[in-house]
Amino acid sequence: MGRLFGTDGARGVANTELTCELAMKIGSAAAMVLTEDNGGRRPVVMIGRDTRASGSMLEGALIAGLCSVGADVVLLGVVPTPAVAFMVTTHHADAGIMISASHNPCEYNGIKIFAATGYKLPDAEEAKIEAIVLDNAREIPAPTGGGVGRVTVKTDTVDEYVRHVASTIGVKLDGLRIALDCANGSASATAEKLFTLLGADFDIFYSDPDGVNINENCGSTHIGNLRKIVREGGYDAGFAFDGDADRCLAVDNNGDLVDGDYILALIAEDMKERGTLKGNAVVGTILTNMGFHKYCRDREMTFIAAKVGDRYVLEEMLKNGYNLGGEQSGHVIFLDYCTTGDGQLTAVQICGLLRRSGRKFSEFTDLVKPYPQTMINVKVTPEGKKNWKSCQPLSDGIKAAESELGAAGRVIVRESGTEPLIRVMTEGENESQILRIADELAELVRQYLA
Repeated sequence: MGRLFGTDGARGVANTELTCELAMKIGSAAAMVLTEDNGGRRPVVMIGRDTRASGSMLEGALIAGLCSVGADVVLLGVVPTPAVAFMVTTHHADAGIMISASHNPCEYNGIKIFAATGYKLPDAEEAKIEAIVLDNAREIPAPTGGGVGRVTVKTDTVDEYVRHVASTIGVKLDGLRIALDCANGSASATAEKLFTLLGADFDIFYSDPDGVNINENCGSTHIGNLRKIVREGGYDAGFAFDGDADRCLAVDNNGDLVDGDYILALIAEDMKERGTLKGNAVVGTILTNMGFHKYCRDREMTFIAAKVGDRYVLEEMLKNGYNLGGEQSGHVIFLDYCTTGDGQLTAVQICGLLRRSGRKFSEFTDLVKPYPQTMINVKVTPEGKKNWKSCQPLSDGIKAAESELGAAGRVIVRESGTEPLIRVMTEGENESQILRIADELAELVRQYLA
């Protein structure tokens, strides 16, 4: 993780941490780095945003930075993050930028950058941008006259993206009754059109964004509301997206949570049966539940654990030619259809599976027998987040916990890539034991790093 970019772009409180000045510098530096090999052609950069009040402000700053070095800008408006990646590749742009802080509260915002390939930037490219922004490593050009970039607005992005996602399943969704939680975010601009096109019987919730209610007691980080809606409303399935709709968590017909591990299991099983699972493998992360590891072994599938972050899941997929991967949090990558995680694509793939099988959603959710697992997020100081690995009392506590659990469990302590948090995860066969250990380690974090 770099000094400016975390695991999912540059992120911070808009207007104090992620300032307009910083956004403008990122725009100009990104245009320089991403278009170095375009043969002198005027670069084209597409920009999308979610529904946060600060999105337009940061969009203006990015436009200024990009145009000031001679890049043309195409504004996509409020769209999901995967729509930006899709449009970049479809229209052969040089880069794409999404303004979003994903699942974070409205006061946060972020800048995610996509290369011309539609993939998030690798660490090396981000490091070049950081060097220009933070160290003034290179002189930024200042063209004049006709050399200054121009801005256009693309008005049919939502329709193009919706048609693409709908085309990936080959069946209509008539007969399925679905509840959709749009998190008052980007899915508010696309979900209704998508599921109408697919013929589903659906109801939409939390799809009235006002600039500040994004992710507020709704979406994939507040799944309890959707569980109640599905249970009481008699739906066949429910899907909750996050603020930029690149992740999805599901709820089965009984109102039970179906997290990213379960989603990967049922999709992998279906793809294997249909002969479309490349390499007979699934890519997850080090946080993927141990029960999923066993599921893969029992079905003679290979499981690969990447570092936490969908960018690292993607790297493992590309390295070995795999086409399915994801995270427990609901980022699922279907590389046959998209270059990044896509919550609505995930929902559509699950619905297609249900429609083809004719089975209830709850009949699939016993595929994985998860080990008890808990996660505690502890807010820490910037210094605590930076230096937590050198905290001896915490290191000693982790070693003692690992020794106590042995082969029957595990401990993972790590810093958040997007927030001022240390995350403590414990997993094992004995639930009371892992809960106690997690509490003890979290208390050490609070004592020495908060």
